[in-house]
Amino acid sequence: MAVPADTSPITLPGRDGVRAFRASDRAAADELFAAHYPRLAGWVRRMVRDEDTAHEIAAEAFTRLMARWTRLDNPHAYLYRIATNLVRDHWRRTERERRAMRTYANGRRTDVAPAELDVHLRELVDTLPERQRDAFLLHYYAGYAVREVAGILRRPEGTVKSDLFQARNTLRAALDGEA
Repeated sequence: MAVPADTSPITLPGRDGVRAFRASDRAAADELFAAHYPRLAGWVRRMVRDEDTAHEIAAEAFTRLMARWTRLDNPHAYLYRIATNLVRDHWRRTERERRAMRTYANGRRTDVAPAELDVHLRELVDTLPERQRDAFLLHYYAGYAVREVAGILRRPEGTVKSDLFQARNTLRAALDGEA
């Protein structure tokens, strides 16, 4: 005989006071975590190139997702949006630290290091319009197929393909203009 699922609410603090988080919600959240944490952590790892930082960002993204769980139509898309913003924050913080260390070390600018080039490319991606940037990051960094990106972003595949085409052209033009 199957044991009925526990539907008693667990209370969690929220901005609006205390809200109920039912066991069925917890099961769905656990399922989302089990299915997507490894892929999310891997995606973040490719962008930040540090295993520990990638896991910290992925865990923080899931923590923030849980704070809004009951108000989301598409938790998966929201999860990647949170992770993208956390990665951007990481890049900005890293660049500020590098600049400060360079200034402190010898008071003059040194040659451009490969890590700075990576930051520059990431900054170019950040300049893309949001719809192109989201599709670009999910397809090229997270490794999702166009069909999966379309599902995550809730857009037709043709629209995602168009966004990717426009993003590539914009980035190519920016890089060619700097050469």
